[in-house]
Amino acid sequence: MPPINWGEILFYLFIAVTAVQIFYYTFFFGRIAFYKAKPKTKTQQHPVSVIVCARDEDENLARNLPGLLVQSYPSTYEVVAVNDNSLDDSKYILQELKKTFKSLHIVELTQEAVHISGKKYPLSIGIREAKHEVLLLTDADCVPASEHWIEKMQSGYDQNTDIVLGYGAYHKRKGLLNKLIRFETFHTALQYLSYALAGLPYMGVGRNLSYRKSLFFQHKGFASINHIPSGDDDLFINKTATKHNTAVVIDPDAVTRSIPKTTWSGWLKQKSRHYSTAKFYKPKHKFLLGLYFATQFIFYPLFIVTILLYDWRLVLPVFGLRLILQAFVLNKSMKKMGEGDLWPWFVFLDMWMFFYYIIFAPALWKKPRKGW
Repeated sequence: MPPINWGEILFYLFIAVTAVQIFYYTFFFGRIAFYKAKPKTKTQQHPVSVIVCARDEDENLARNLPGLLVQSYPSTYEVVAVNDNSLDDSKYILQELKKTFKSLHIVELTQEAVHISGKKYPLSIGIREAKHEVLLLTDADCVPASEHWIEKMQSGYDQNTDIVLGYGAYHKRKGLLNKLIRFETFHTALQYLSYALAGLPYMGVGRNLSYRKSLFFQHKGFASINHIPSGDDDLFINKTATKHNTAVVIDPDAVTRSIPKTTWSGWLKQKSRHYSTAKFYKPKHKFLLGLYFATQFIFYPLFIVTILLYDWRLVLPVFGLRLILQAFVLNKSMKKMGEGDLWPWFVFLDMWMFFYYIIFAPALWKKPRKGW
């Protein structure tokens, strides 16, 4: 019996892993790179209710809420600010803003919801209080990238659309941590936006998300996920989104931006909470996401081992094929999503994802905390 040629086995495994990665970059992510908004034969300006929930975020409200209140929007809109049992000066800041902006509708919550964790209860109250059918959600630490944010996001609607997914980005700052945070956020958006374009919507982010009020009540709000601390955005979309009722808006003017964490511990805590909901996704979404993550995780270690144990002249072309495709798709996608300055770093950032998965993998089975 001839000896096992481990180098050859690893080489064929490396080809298989690379093929899976190329599939994701061509079938899914390429949709962002070549995305063009479909021209509409007729447009309609829907009245919009923007909903912001806040707890002890007086500084964020003072800094960011005016950006929501001075939007240039031809139709009617309101901003519903839900002050959820804040102990700081949020109440007084909102009252001062109300004096200037009549479109601000303040909802004061003074009691905690029993057996409903996270921000599902204040968000549900905000939705109930909203006057208009089209809801546009964001967070208190977010500010629109332009005064046309509402107009651009609502333009995603037509008669069949119930959900519009947008991009919630982070401000550019100096330092490595900022690049890592922004790349991970871009990488996540690259997935959920491209999956939606492919007819497989599976999540959205509460920093920039829109859906119809009737859809919310049709599915009895968050009743089926009230026991889960997070998920007011991604799990609700995972439950209600279909290829027929979901649209995306990719436009520099339709982005929201947040102030990123400035410490590693703060970022780790934030991301661990976000990933705690992935286990509740539909099986088909978990399979597609898991296959991509697994092949991305082992790609570089497998490349190193294969090049050491096999003919490097055969290994490098396989590696190069993925690299060239990745460079092209990421370059065009990052420019479309306002993250073009990250492109020169993409190889390093892609390698970093190996360590990122190791750090955050425990969040997939760890019990999440019940607070905001």
